[in-house]
Amino acid sequence: MEMEASSPNQRLAFGKMGYGCQHYRRRCKIRAPCCNEVFPCRHCHNESVSLLSNPFDRHELVRQDVKQVICLVCDTEQPVAQVCSNCGVNMGEYLCKICNFFDDDTEKGQFHCHDCGICRIGGRENFFHCKKCGSCYSVALQGNHTCVENSMQHHCPICYEYLFDSLKDTTVMKCGHTMHYECYHEMIKHDKYCCPICSKSVIDMSRTWQRIDEEIEATPMPEDYRYKVWILCNDCNDTTEVYFHIIGQKCSHCRSYNTRTISPPELPH
Repeated sequence: MEMEASSPNQRLAFGKMGYGCQHYRRRCKIRAPCCNEVFPCRHCHNESVSLLSNPFDRHELVRQDVKQVICLVCDTEQPVAQVCSNCGVNMGEYLCKICNFFDDDTEKGQFHCHDCGICRIGGRENFFHCKKCGSCYSVALQGNHTCVENSMQHHCPICYEYLFDSLKDTTVMKCGHTMHYECYHEMIKHDKYCCPICSKSVIDMSRTWQRIDEEIEATPMPEDYRYKVWILCNDCNDTTEVYFHIIGQKCSHCRSYNTRTISPPELPH
């Protein structure tokens, strides 16, 4: 692309949305300070170095450490800035000078969360930062979710991608644990209804428990198998002694069948 003589505003907007990578639309590349190589964005860097044969050479780029960018319009390398010092184009309609993050697609609603320490998308007005969970959540969850300390500071229990700065949407389950939205629905599609981390039910199971009640009523156990076992309820964490049944053991506290047999509790001497 060649830039003809134009007004300052036209020059700023030149090439908008015409450059970038699979992750972002932007008019610059970054020089990774960790390995001094040039990449379209930090995700491109991380994906590339994760394939290196020597595991000791693999590393992740620290976004705050980026000092140099290369304009994709005129190929000029320069310190991080929004406007190219040579050709005058906006290298990103959105620029966070803390994260050194450029993006032309401002319809994403980018904003920097000082508590998270990184940029988020979706519009600042649609999110709040939960201090205990340590992450930004949708305002729909404000006062309406179970807090788990640093719940986003771990890997998705399904695909094992780190959640805190993942590009994919995440969901908060009833128990407060988190995973990718698409992984959650894939799990439900395969009839897995318990959190992979804490084993609590993640959806309303009352109809299922009712069906199991009916099955157990219609299937009495032989007298030789009518004995009691101790169970731990995964949903309410209560321990109870109940009659064994081959179909399942019901928590006498919350009526859930999401239980497991345990050893009898030790009585104090």
